[in-house]
Amino acid sequence: MIKAAPEWHKSFFKNSFYNPASETAVAKAPAEAAFVLKQLKLKKGSALLDLCCGPGRHAVEFASRGLAVTGYDFSREYLAEAAARAQKKRVALRLLRGDMRELKFSGEFDAVVNMFTSFGYFPRLSDDIKTLKGIARALKPGGLFLIDVVNGDFIMSRFVPRDWHDLGDHYLLETREPDRDGIFNTWVKIDKRSGRIQEKTFFNRIYGRATLTAALRRAGLKPLKFWGGFRGEKLSDGSIRLICLAKKL
Repeated sequence: MIKAAPEWHKSFFKNSFYNPASETAVAKAPAEAAFVLKQLKLKKGSALLDLCCGPGRHAVEFASRGLAVTGYDFSREYLAEAAARAQKKRVALRLLRGDMRELKFSGEFDAVVNMFTSFGYFPRLSDDIKTLKGIARALKPGGLFLIDVVNGDFIMSRFVPRDWHDLGDHYLLETREPDRDGIFNTWVKIDKRSGRIQEKTFFNRIYGRATLTAALRRAGLKPLKFWGGFRGEKLSDGSIRLICLAKKL
């Protein structure tokens, strides 16, 4: 039986093991950011919180379009990379380190975004709700929240317990075990050159349209629209992504 430590994220999100800013991910960022901003309809100078901004590949795109962007993340390494990326792009970013469950903002932002399945990491659903309530509190009245996660309805209907990936400089073995509330995952990385093996286990709560809607409403956020991808695809059980736009009540 696969199990993950309750605070597994504290050791997982390090460049030595996982960096979400691969060349492929960075190349997709401009189009993804453009889709997000089309839905948010923000004026230049609007305040935007990129929650779990990681290495900042979306945050710098938002800032380059004239928004006042705050990037918030737990990983020191990712924040340092985001700062370097912003400097290279010559855009201003306010970067803050903290736990997504402990947001201290109040009525500061016109919009909040949370992208690339940076949500649902905690064993207790109450922590997810606490995070969403913090997001609602951070928004100005009528402010918007856009969240992008893997579509749980797709994952569970096509569940694969194990597979291999060739990721260029290393192989990745993913082993998955479903739980009542989500999936426990073990990643084994094998470096092609050195043969070094690294292994880490994590948990991801799985959200489909119905469960995400319920969680958002509990936090005072009203879902407005759903999509199945960054090209504006209609959400279906066959959609890999689940993107939702919600509004603070």
